[in-house]
Amino acid sequence: MSRPSREGELYPPIEPHAHGLLDVGDGHRIYWETSGNPDGKPALVLHGGPGQGCVPGMRRTFDPARYRIVLTDQRGCGRSRPHATESLRHNTTDHLVADLERLREHLGIERWLLTGGSWGTTLALVYAERFPERVSEIVVSAISTTRRSEIDWLYRGAGRFFPEEWARFTLGGEDDVAGYARLMADPDPAVRHRAAAAWSRWEDVVLSLEPGAPPMRDEPVDDAALAFVRLTTHYYANAGWLEEGAVIRDAGRLAGIPGVLIHGRLDLSCPVTTAWELAQAWPGAELLVDDHSGHRASDVKRAWKLAALDRFAR
Repeated sequence: MSRPSREGELYPPIEPHAHGLLDVGDGHRIYWETSGNPDGKPALVLHGGPGQGCVPGMRRTFDPARYRIVLTDQRGCGRSRPHATESLRHNTTDHLVADLERLREHLGIERWLLTGGSWGTTLALVYAERFPERVSEIVVSAISTTRRSEIDWLYRGAGRFFPEEWARFTLGGEDDVAGYARLMADPDPAVRHRAAAAWSRWEDVVLSLEPGAPPMRDEPVDDAALAFVRLTTHYYANAGWLEEGAVIRDAGRLAGIPGVLIHGRLDLSCPVTTAWELAQAWPGAELLVDDHSGHRASDVKRAWKLAALDRFAR
């Protein structure tokens, strides 16, 4: 087996052995790739955002000798087409869930392990609650269920910790997600760029108190950043098109699916209460809370995830 050299260390980088664009209808084609062992245990990685796209490092949490690793860019981002900067038509949580089922069938997979973080947690849970017979295990971190209460906290409530940055975030006259969604739909590219820059800065501000957080700096706004902000505001303005509290309410449907929930107690963007509430509602789920980390990855959380994936590979 291709083992990491010590506990908690990622597996070596690998390249995909297959990839493509899957036509999922509505004029959309989603990027997918598989790596690792073609005959191994299937595992699907669901990226965050919405709209961040998958990156090569996501392959490295799996033992490539034992897993068939599936990565995909959700509608509108990464290598999927059309890009969110071009169109948001037919781009909702229901569409993403249907895309995953089409991808599973396309790849000939009977059941797969699901893993993801933040928005990827929400998507994994919604998919699993609708298709529990297609899910073998779930390993998720930075737990979010995209309730309106969670969104309101992240883009309003957390402002009480950063009043000067909150004033900067709302300087354009918009002080909620729906307002930023309108700015990202403005025909003037300068308006969209300013909104994307302000939104991206606020995302970094909320994570700035975490251990090991990089220095604050304003990054250039490129197409990837525009897609991320446009998709995030689009989804969060509609609370993921999910009934408030439904993900936790319906967690009983996950009974019999082994689950590991990994969270940082210092996560200001996604307070730990959501992870705790989900664990209470999901029979048999295991909740692991790192007292010394936040939303971003940490050595402890990485070690927990690797250990869970190694255990489920057996």
